[in-house]
Amino acid sequence: MRRILVLSLCLLAATACASPPPRVQRSEFEDIPVPKGLTVDLNKSTIIESPTVKAARLFYKGRVEIESLAVAFRTTLEANGWRNISATTASDKGITQIYEKPGSSLQVLIYEGWFDTWVEMSATRVVTPSSPAK
Repeated sequence: MRRILVLSLCLLAATACASPPPRVQRSEFEDIPVPKGLTVDLNKSTIIESPTVKAARLFYKGRVEIESLAVAFRTTLEANGWRNISATTASDKGITQIYEKPGSSLQVLIYEGWFDTWVEMSATRVVTPSSPAK
């Protein structure tokens, strides 16, 4: 009986240490990196694609300090060719950052929720039609 109890405790400890594989961060735009510590909330997000325009309003949440998250977004976005147009901080609305690229625009809103920090990204991109196959 004691062996079964010890074996059960060992198995329980081993499975408690196992963790699921890390989730890949979702970004509908390959040049908009999502900082670590955020997970997408697809229930709140909207993605629209047409032959000429791709648009997305994506919501992410995590337990990340908003100022460091704002710096991370600006650093990685500028490294991916985005130009910062403006940044605004308001105590009751969080941090809003606006970026642009030729044919693309991006707004990043970072704010505190009850338990998590939220990021709302609104992006639009003009899609160039691919040439028909011959």
